[in-house]
Amino acid sequence: MNHPTQKLLSLFIGTICAGVASAAAPNESDDSITIYSSLQPGAVSPDLYRPVSGRNYGGQVPGYAIVRHDRTYDIEKGLHPLRVSNVAALIDPTTVTFTSLDQPDTRVLEQSFQFDLVSQAKLLQRYLGQRVTVEQPRGDSVDLVEGILLGAGDGLTLQIDDGSVQAIRSYGNIRFSQLPGGLITKPTLEWMLNSPGRGEQKTRISYETTGMTWWTDYNIIYDESKDCSMDLSAWVSIINQSGAGYENARLKLIAGDVNRAASQQPRRDVVYKMAMAEEADGFVEKSFFEYHLYTLDRRTSLPDNSTKQIQLMPTARDIQCEKELVFAPTMNMAWYGYQQFDQEYGRYGNGDINVYLRFENEKSQQLGIPLPAGRIRVNQVDPDDGSLEFIGEDVIDHTPRNEDVLIEMGNAFDVVGERKQTDFRIDTRTRNLWETFEIRLRNHKDDAADVVVLENLYRAANWKIENASQGHKKENSNQIRFDVNIPSEGEQVISYTVHYSW
Repeated sequence: MNHPTQKLLSLFIGTICAGVASAAAPNESDDSITIYSSLQPGAVSPDLYRPVSGRNYGGQVPGYAIVRHDRTYDIEKGLHPLRVSNVAALIDPTTVTFTSLDQPDTRVLEQSFQFDLVSQAKLLQRYLGQRVTVEQPRGDSVDLVEGILLGAGDGLTLQIDDGSVQAIRSYGNIRFSQLPGGLITKPTLEWMLNSPGRGEQKTRISYETTGMTWWTDYNIIYDESKDCSMDLSAWVSIINQSGAGYENARLKLIAGDVNRAASQQPRRDVVYKMAMAEEADGFVEKSFFEYHLYTLDRRTSLPDNSTKQIQLMPTARDIQCEKELVFAPTMNMAWYGYQQFDQEYGRYGNGDINVYLRFENEKSQQLGIPLPAGRIRVNQVDPDDGSLEFIGEDVIDHTPRNEDVLIEMGNAFDVVGERKQTDFRIDTRTRNLWETFEIRLRNHKDDAADVVVLENLYRAANWKIENASQGHKKENSNQIRFDVNIPSEGEQVISYTVHYSW
């Protein structure tokens, strides 16, 4: 069976019967959009790029926008309805506002949002009991079958003029005489206005709509030949699945944690802190309440069902960085508020040595600007053929100016670590516990390697380090740090005893 929905709909869209009023066409329009996001940084699903069929096709997009239309309409004097189409399909009707900028005395007495849009199923249901014409292809010709539509489920059921009933399983098209009352082809806002005069009035229509979101992506080209140097570029990605497109619109993005009243469960909209582009046609930042407001210094278009990328800032080149190797096998073990006396707990702690890249977000690095949370991808040039090869990615949190950015890259291949417990003593009568560890680090690289060893102290709140084989630093209330240099094809051994009391 063939159901050519698009061809069928094309025959009746724009055909409106008596009793269904058409929407007013604006004499001029100026749109502006402010987009918020509740998307977790870096958690961009491919499904966001694909609209979902049906009424709520933008419902999966984790964000929303405030849309403002400045439009001029011919408005009648006294009580008169104004119907406006070309608005988003996912409007929250409780957020709609209408203001006449030329006639402040123009009052809104009623407003409604109509979204019962035309579809093949709705049209067929509305035409039950009415006359239709069905086209049935027969090679190069088309047979026309006319009759009263009795059913529209698995095919069509028609009562023919001679009184017989015919079931039609396959058809090419259906002809309808008119659009039934109550169905519309576009989402429509309707107001009942009371205007003191007749003529053109510039109006401002605003509303909140879902189906829009934005996030940031960073790209790094890493150069190890320059003793850890990188080029950093950043882009804003915007998805519009709101059911409406916006031509030549003003674009703003809000940065900060904006709290919203929960409807079913608590939710906070995470809106990213964007960097300011100082060149023309970039984003201009300013403080706004306790947030940051970023305005694109030019107009842009956001078609419906589209993804657009806009450069966030000029590429920062030759950023100086540091590569860090970290051995932290006890990172998932912490002091949880009670004593831990099980000798087997944390007895062995072999693990990978993690690799990080660190750089300073400072003006001297061509940065020194708020960096928004987002995914950061790192590539390195292969000097043999000049190709870019992917070497790791991470998600960074909001990073203020003059703070470090730390990127987790993966695990080291040629540097390995082992950790084991070599002694354990406990005296519950005097409330004392001693535990000794040995950590071995081996380097199979051609060059020496610097490794940071982080050890969590997880058995009790009170502790002190005894008999450490080398110096250490106290990182926080339950963590110490050793900085170790390992020669090429060499090994370093660290040992220490921790004395707990409670």
